[in-house]
Order: sequence, then structure tokens, then C-alpha cells
Amino acid sequence: MKHDIRRIALAAVIPLFLIFILYLLKFLEVGMDWDFRRLGVYPMEQRGVFGIFAHPLVHGSWKHLLANTLPLLFLMWCLFYFYRHIASYIFFAIWIGCGALTFLIGKPGWHIGASGIIYGLAFFLFFSGILRKHVPLIAISLLVTFLYGGLIWNMFPFFAKETTSWEGHLSGAITGTICAIAFMGYGPQRPDPFADEKEEEEEEEGIPDEESGEEEEKAF
Repeated sequence: MKHDIRRIALAAVIPLFLIFILYLLKFLEVGMDWDFRRLGVYPMEQRGVFGIFAHPLVHGSWKHLLANTLPLLFLMWCLFYFYRHIASYIFFAIWIGCGALTFLIGKPGWHIGASGIIYGLAFFLFFSGILRKHVPLIAISLLVTFLYGGLIWNMFPFFAKETTSWEGHLSGAITGTICAIAFMGYGPQRPDPFADEKEEEEEEEGIPDEESGEEEEKAF
């Protein structure tokens, strides 16, 4: 029980730290009357390259940040709880991949916010659970579908608002899906349904009979 509680708490450390950083930056931006939008991605221009790394840290308003807080916290926790041994690699890949793809396909303008990361995490958790065919991970896939299935509409220009970076959302979704496929052989795997039978067979084969036991004792 203590081990489970500790694991739950540890999985929340990095998500909570990132949320803290996001709010700290927003407080600084508002309090100091700064404008961090230029830390975002500006597609196909040199001034927007740094945004590939920094764009998830910047939000246009408190409303924007608040809307991203709970989904980001929950999806990151799921990643670091269920995929703890490979979570850092996946999160880094989604972060950079989302920014790089937005830089390539985005419309002119500053693309900011952690929404792309949210899409990347959601799509990774969904497809990874399906591909691995492991019951706990499939349950997470279904939960993500139930909670965030409606996100899919904001990946397309026909449904997204003009002020919404649908390219960032689409980039995150593509990156998350690629990560689900690329990391499929790593991290938690579906247990072998015949593992118990194999162990029993190995145990039976490993038990020496009386004659072999006597021979082994003499040889020893």
C-alpha cells in the first residue's frame, strides 16, 4: 500500500513542477508587463526557431492557461505513472516534435501554449494502450477517449476558432501517435498469458528423480 501511494506521489512531481513553472511565468509576464508571445513558434522564420523549445511555456491569457492546466496535469500524471521508465523520453519527444512540426506546417503568426503537448499525450496514451493490448493501458485509452474525445475537432481548420492553433494541435496528435508506435517495444508490456504454465513446466523439469539425485550427490 505504501509503495502504491509513493508511486502515485512520484508520478505527480514533474507534472506539478511544470504547472508551477507555467504559472510563475504568467505571473511574471503580467506583473512586469512583459510580452512572452515572441517565445512562441513563428513558422518558417528564424525568429520562431527558439519557440520549438519554449512555446508550451507561454500562454496568451489566464483563461488559456487555466483551460490547459487540468488536462496537462492529468495526462502527464498518467504518462509518468503507467510509463514511468520511458516517460521522460516520450514527453521530450512530444515537446520537441510538436514544436518542430508546428514550425513546418503552421500559418504565419505566433503559436503558443501547451495545447499541442496535451494532444500529444492524449494520442500517445490512446494508441499506446491499444497497440500494447495490456488491460490497464487499454482502460487508460478508454478513459482518455471519454474525457478528451471532443478534442479531435480542434485539429482541423473547419472547426477550430481563428485564434486557435489547430496546426499545433494536429502536430501534437501526429507526434503522440508516432511515439506510441516507436516506443511500442519499450515500457510496460502485455503479460504472457501462458507464463504460469511455462513456469510450472520448468519447475517440473527441474525436479530431479531419486536416482539422478544420488548421482549428483556422489559427483559432488
